[in-house]
Amino acid sequence: MKKLFVAMIVALGLHGSALAGFTEGANAYNARDYTRALKEVAPLARAGHMEAQHLLGLMYYMGRGVARDYKQAMLWHRKAAAQGKADAQYVVGAMYYTGNAVPLDHKEAIAWFRKAAEQGHAEAQHALGLMYRYHAAGMPQDKVLAYMLWNLAAAGGNANATEQRAAIAKRMTQEQIDEAQALSRAWRPGTPLPRQSRSGGGAG
Repeated sequence: MKKLFVAMIVALGLHGSALAGFTEGANAYNARDYTRALKEVAPLARAGHMEAQHLLGLMYYMGRGVARDYKQAMLWHRKAAAQGKADAQYVVGAMYYTGNAVPLDHKEAIAWFRKAAEQGHAEAQHALGLMYRYHAAGMPQDKVLAYMLWNLAAAGGNANATEQRAAIAKRMTQEQIDEAQALSRAWRPGTPLPRQSRSGGGAG
C-alpha cells in the first residue's frame, strides 16, 4: 500500500480557490515556473496563509524550486492541515502512514485521513476504504464502510475507488450493499463518518 499512497501524493494538484496575493504564485507553479512560485508563495506561507503553506509543502515534497526535503514538506503541510486544509491533512496522513520524515504511526495517519475524508476529500476517503476492506493499520474489517467510502470517493472523481467498489460489491450481500448506499446518501461533508456498520463486519 506504500506505493499507492506515494502515487496519490504525486497526483495531488492544487484544489480550492486561490486567495488574494496567492494567485500569481499558484499560476507560476502550474506553469512550472517554480522559481517565481517560490518567491511569491514562501512569504505568504510564513505569514500563515493556508493555501501557500500547502503549496510550499508540495514544492518541498516534489523538489520543485527547492531541494527535496521531506521534513520541510511535513512542516508546511502540517501547518496547513492544522488550519483545516483537506489536501494537506491527506498528505500528513500519508507521510505518517509510510513513516516518511516522521516515525511511522498508523493511528496518527488514520486520524489525519479521517479529518480530510470528513471534508469530502476523495483520496482520503479512498484510503480509509482500503483500510476497512483489508483490515489494515489496526482498522476493523468492514465491507459496508469500505463500499460507502468508495462510493463517496467515486462521486468525488476517484477512479480507483470506482474499481474497488465494483470489486467488493461481488463479495457483498444485497443487504450490505443497501446499507452502504443508505449510509452514503445520509452522509454530508463536514459531519463525522460512521465508524462501524450494522452488517459489514467480518472476513470476506
